Amino acid sequence: MNRLQHETSPYLLQHAHNPVDWYPWSEEAFERARAEQKPIIVSIGYSTCHWCHVMERESFENPQVAEIMNRHYINIKVDREERPDVDAIYMEACQIMTGGGGWPLNCFLTPEGKPFYAGTYFPPVPAHNRPSWTDLLMYLADIWAEKRETALEQADRLTGYVRKDAPPVITPPGGVNPEAAQLKAVFERIKSQFDYGSGGFGGAPKFPSSMAIRFLMEYAWHERDMEALQHALFSLEKMISGGIYDQIGGGFARYATDRDWNIPHFEKMLYDNALLLVALADAYKIVRKNPDDRFAVMFRDTIEETLGYVAREMTNPEGGFYSAQDADSEGVEGKFYVWEKAEIEELLGAASAEFCEFYSVETGGNWEHVNILFRNGGVVEQTPWIHRKLKPQRDVLLKHRSARIWPLLDTKVLLDWNALMCSAHAAAFTALGHEAYRQAAIRNVAFILKHLRRPADGTETAPALKHSMTQSVAFLDDYAFFIAALLDVFEVTFDRQYLDLADQYTQKALEMFFDAEQGVFYFTGKEQTDILARKKDFYDNATPSGNSTMVHNLQRLSLLFDRPEWMQTADTMLAVMQASYTQFPQSFANWAQAWLHQQKPAAEIAVVGADAFEKALALQADYLPNKIIVASANPDETIPLLSGKAGNSESMIYLCHNYTCQKPVVSLENFWEML
Repeated sequence: MNRLQHETSPYLLQHAHNPVDWYPWSEEAFERARAEQKPIIVSIGYSTCHWCHVMERESFENPQVAEIMNRHYINIKVDREERPDVDAIYMEACQIMTGGGGWPLNCFLTPEGKPFYAGTYFPPVPAHNRPSWTDLLMYLADIWAEKRETALEQADRLTGYVRKDAPPVITPPGGVNPEAAQLKAVFERIKSQFDYGSGGFGGAPKFPSSMAIRFLMEYAWHERDMEALQHALFSLEKMISGGIYDQIGGGFARYATDRDWNIPHFEKMLYDNALLLVALADAYKIVRKNPDDRFAVMFRDTIEETLGYVAREMTNPEGGFYSAQDADSEGVEGKFYVWEKAEIEELLGAASAEFCEFYSVETGGNWEHVNILFRNGGVVEQTPWIHRKLKPQRDVLLKHRSARIWPLLDTKVLLDWNALMCSAHAAAFTALGHEAYRQAAIRNVAFILKHLRRPADGTETAPALKHSMTQSVAFLDDYAFFIAALLDVFEVTFDRQYLDLADQYTQKALEMFFDAEQGVFYFTGKEQTDILARKKDFYDNATPSGNSTMVHNLQRLSLLFDRPEWMQTADTMLAVMQASYTQFPQSFANWAQAWLHQQKPAAEIAVVGADAFEKALALQADYLPNKIIVASANPDETIPLLSGKAGNSESMIYLCHNYTCQKPVVSLENFWEML
């Protein structure tokens, strides 16, 4: 048993019984490497990574392979979800060397932590133009022993590249203030990737791209572009109908391996579901006027089923959210989720025929001799109602499936992903009005404040945050997503404590992460010293970047607190990144949406009077992008937008831009006419 036995990360604990003498990421490992002048292997993965499991079985559990690793190297295991900063540095080195990346990530370092070789999965025997893991170990050990200067020179070159932290594309001096035609050009670039047959963007593998879908909906709202809206709604419909959506238990898998969304990579990630829930809440608000619309039925049911899954399987007793569920069970990908037709027939009896037809179940299987459940595209107009009608049958299968051997649940609680799911609950509450969703968001904030902050030193109004229960430092994403969640919870409670916390943590983020010279944020705080380089993250990949999220936060908070300097910071960040999000909007979709907010200024809404809270929540049930909203029973001079505004037994609604307000109205109908 190695040193990982003392860790809490499920991924590290998976490797605690390997014969490899693993260390966690620690100064102890580097001290030993320097003392013995041995190179280091940093092997990075995460608990639900399929190929990480494969490489462990093939190599890290093999005593002969472990003996080579232990003799020639100091070996470090890293959970990329606990240490995204470490992962980012060595993933960049891998991409520079090989042109690609992925997990498991295996990087070979000098005792000073500088990378000199990197790759991903290596098989136990040479295959697919890859050397075996054993051959690579022996080759690099020989290089270190006989040609160390070559390795050290390579390490210095790679480290020089990695330490560059400029934005990926630099805007011409002074930038450009885009006109509406250029806004349309950004839409056209996204449109060029539309998959008109299956929804989404591009071919297989297919990722949900929820941020691009949200951009399309907001662009459609501002520009009255029905093509943008139709593709957003169609894409969500195709995902919900496909196997990427768990038709029995709710929730979305990470991605589909085919173009039609039917064959998932079965792992479920908290962040994917959070981001999709926000997109679904927006979509439902757009179509909800007609409750019999197929989109309205489908989106409402999917929000309820997915949040039911989160509550049932991904929430701890105190209101924190778990990270992920594995794709594998019993060593087989997808085994927990797939079905034999005979099994369904036995469970459902006479009701099985309709069920099997609707969910595409075949005698010989629709995938690798078993069946993934996805909805029959031939009955698309009736799909939401048939799915709803078959709920009793789905419940029977859910109960039966629950008795199977479950895939691994990664019970790690991460601040950034929790904040995303907190925001998702708030968004779902505004769309559907279910009180349980608001309470889950409030409870999650309380969990974060209790468990994911460092002990207060008596001088701080907002103690520093932690990335996880055991990770004592937090990253930009933790602060950015938590600030956004606090603002979202404020807008469903109008409890001033959340607004004040958002203000305090924004000031802390500016102090700890902001690079005034470039006008953007570092990913790591200024106090962190156990990494090779401080990096900046700009891409909106599986999750929004912390930088683009801070633009959104600064835009909102500038208006809420009348702090024009924060809007100026947001504008500067948008200018720095302008060429990136206008030329490559799918890779910078959250940036593009923040830029859209800059082009189409926010609606500033104040509701004052006896029923202000109820009226403000009713207003949020309809789609209104890029807004800030405050509500109070009485005028509140401490919140600029509420200052001097009166209400009475019938609350008044004020619509303002740059604190210049139109004549207040009483009814929601009059508000929408005024807007």
